Amino acid sequence: MKPEHDDTHNLPPLGHTTEPLANASEFSDTSTNTSQWLTRSIGALAVVGAVGSGLMWAKLSGIQEQLARQSADTGSQALEARVTSKQAEELARETAARLAVTDAKLSEVSLQRSQLEELMQSLSRSRDENLVVDIESAIRLAQQQAQLTGSVQPLLAALNSAEQRLTKVAQPRLAPVLRAVTRDIERIKATSVADTPALLFKLDELVRVVDTLPLLNAVGVVNKEKPVQAVPATSWAKAISMSWWEKVLSDIWDDAQHLIRVSRIDKPEASMLAPDQSYFVRENLKLRLLNARLGLLARHFDVVQSDMKQANDDLAHYFDMQTRQGQTTLALAREVLAQSKQIEIPRVDDTIAALTTAAAGR
Repeated sequence: MKPEHDDTHNLPPLGHTTEPLANASEFSDTSTNTSQWLTRSIGALAVVGAVGSGLMWAKLSGIQEQLARQSADTGSQALEARVTSKQAEELARETAARLAVTDAKLSEVSLQRSQLEELMQSLSRSRDENLVVDIESAIRLAQQQAQLTGSVQPLLAALNSAEQRLTKVAQPRLAPVLRAVTRDIERIKATSVADTPALLFKLDELVRVVDTLPLLNAVGVVNKEKPVQAVPATSWAKAISMSWWEKVLSDIWDDAQHLIRVSRIDKPEASMLAPDQSYFVRENLKLRLLNARLGLLARHFDVVQSDMKQANDDLAHYFDMQTRQGQTTLALAREVLAQSKQIEIPRVDDTIAALTTAAAGR
């Protein structure tokens, strides 16, 4: 049997002391502690690495799952995007086709609009031209009528009608014509022109009353009716009233008094007219008045003045102007003589010039 403890092994070797043995024991303990610490550190690091690896693995697994889900979502979205892209392409093609059709229709509408505008302008231009031509012809015709009749009423009526038509149209290019028409209307209204229709009416009235005018050599009509005497109211007066023979004598005396007429005649040529010559005096006066009427229609005022002066002289020499009818006739003849003067009808040159300019398109 071996002894439990062999002290010989614990004895230091020969030649050595006890102190070095102690240092070797301490070094051995330190090495053991260091190795333990290292072992523990390595184990801790291994545990930490394992835990970190596990956490990393778990995280990577989550990331992989998330990436897988995102990849699946991205795939579905890509598929949807491709479908949407195809739909967008189809819609774009359809929109392009519609846009092409719309452009074609728009160009067609633009062309039609331009044609319509040209047509409207041509119609408006032709309407304005027709209006200008109508107004010009109406004014020229009214000017001729005014020259023939000696009255400005036809000319004023034509100018007023032209003013109304131009006001309704309200075209800027016709504004000078409207201003010219307004000026001519004001100028004609301010001009005093003989009223030829009124003068013609007065001449007709003179011709009509010539047959009834009393001549200076005309014998007055005797009123043979004796005024009725009042019958006395008393019976004595009735007894001595005029008898029949007295009435006969009274009538004879009245007739005898009218056999001789004494009157004063300042113009002996009138009294020397025979009864048959009275007819020619009246007819000659009528002819002078009618000749004055023709001269007035022909605008020969010198002839009218000459005939009316001679007619006034005939009225004063051969007709009785002391009566009311004679005085009225003589006043009417003098009025015709005073009003029948040479007055030029105003012309509308401004309006004609403006219409000519408008018709030329300037």
